[in-house]
Amino acid sequence: MSGASGGQKRPPPNWILQHPAYQQMKDLQIEDSAQVHAAFLVYMDLTEVRRWKEVSCVKSSELQVVLLEAREKEGAPTLTILPLPAHQSVTHKSIRHVLDRGFPVLLCAVAADSTLVYQRMTDGLVTPDPPVGPFQDMGRRQHRKRRQQR
Repeated sequence: MSGASGGQKRPPPNWILQHPAYQQMKDLQIEDSAQVHAAFLVYMDLTEVRRWKEVSCVKSSELQVVLLEAREKEGAPTLTILPLPAHQSVTHKSIRHVLDRGFPVLLCAVAADSTLVYQRMTDGLVTPDPPVGPFQDMGRRQHRKRRQQR
């Protein structure tokens, strides 16, 4: 038994609470701690896993959330990322507010197990890209016609 605590080990400090980016987000004085935690997890994913550039956090006073701004790579356009816990609902008004900032928007749902799901948000409808790859008609139309003739 060593140490002044009578042999009991202290739990290690929570590194998240000590991280400078988390401290910066806390300094924005957002009341929803779950949203701040979600923003930090997205920040870590963007900086450490995806290696995005110029990742910073900003406060949306109207929505009372932490938004992230980042570039996918050097010279790419700035994106606004709206990190939200998966259980939190989103309104059209809140999405409109984020879209009106003038940058393309990614909504990031953060699950309780820290799974992140990104969804690109657009202002209006966007035509999808055509499918890519070699496709063959499997003859389903003929099969459908046969069923209708019965």
